[in-house]
Amino acid sequence: ASRRKCCRWHSGIFYSEGLNHEDTEAQRSERISPCLCASVVNLMHLIHSVVATPNLSLGQVALRADRFTLAKRLWRGIADDGTEFGFELNSPLKHSDIVFESASSRYVIQQAEEPVIEISLDVAPSAAAGIGWAIGNLHLELAAEPTRLIAADEPAVRQLLDRLKIPYRATIAIFRPGRFARGAQPSHELSPSHKH
Repeated sequence: ASRRKCCRWHSGIFYSEGLNHEDTEAQRSERISPCLCASVVNLMHLIHSVVATPNLSLGQVALRADRFTLAKRLWRGIADDGTEFGFELNSPLKHSDIVFESASSRYVIQQAEEPVIEISLDVAPSAAAGIGWAIGNLHLELAAEPTRLIAADEPAVRQLLDRLKIPYRATIAIFRPGRFARGAQPSHELSPSHKH
């Protein structure tokens, strides 16, 4: 069988089997499976940015990705309903971003939960600042919520907290490093240049 690449997409390859130069056009079209790139282009939505003014009355379909994928600007994903998306972004996406709307649904980024270390903030503010500094000094990432600090569940974090005799608990959560919230005030996120 001969193979010919017809587009830049990896899946855009069609195969032809047993073609003779004397075959009519109809015979050739029966023997050549169609180019898959046409279906990829029709089925995959190319996304450059979030939806500016989303329609919140539409049903919600999750597009799940881990935080490492969300940090990228070029990636592909499949929503829970099977809709395919290609992302060519100017800036990375984050949890709960709405990236596409159809007539009946809005497609929302759902960041995957992951193992994290949770440190309660029922300590003095200076102690919380010291914990944050110690974790940051190891060039590890941290997020602060009104009642807890969250760090990735890594051996270095556990060893540090054990050495400092700081109680912690392993759990599963959406980890958004560089996000800092204080009480009922809005959350603040560090720019990518401030993250380690």
